[in-house]
Amino acid sequence: MFTLRKMQARDIPHVLSIQQEAYSSELLETEPVIRARLAEAGEHALVAEDAQGVCGYLFAYRSRVGKVTPLDGEFQPHPQADCLYLHDLAVARRAAGRGVGPALVQHNLGQARTRKMRFSALVSVQDSHGFWSRLGYRRHETLEQPQARNLASYRIPAVYMVCPLHD
Repeated sequence: MFTLRKMQARDIPHVLSIQQEAYSSELLETEPVIRARLAEAGEHALVAEDAQGVCGYLFAYRSRVGKVTPLDGEFQPHPQADCLYLHDLAVARRAAGRGVGPALVQHNLGQARTRKMRFSALVSVQDSHGFWSRLGYRRHETLEQPQARNLASYRIPAVYMVCPLHD
């Protein structure tokens, strides 16, 4: 059993701990970057919490299809957003297989649909494209050169994926 709620500054040590166990060293973002993410897009920053505390998190923000956030890059919310960009989803090992990741994603996608956003997008890393495909995301091949460079900033195989949000 777990609940979802908006992330708060007091959750950041837990977020950093979960990030450490979920990601390879090339993908770890620093505490100042994580704090900036919360300040920039707190309305779409969520945590999942179980009896032991925070067990998963998701950072997202409003963007445009085709815009890729580089690793460690600042979120750049777009005034004519058509897309909810999911930047970082991670789940603690102890909560694996309990539906925490999909619940975080579906909650944010519900908010995006309410706001009439047409798409969601993300960068899939660490062979997670199968997980994202099951949630309706598909590889998006066409990126302008600056966005392709942003994708390359992940320094490991990374795939830009998009999901339409119409019902």
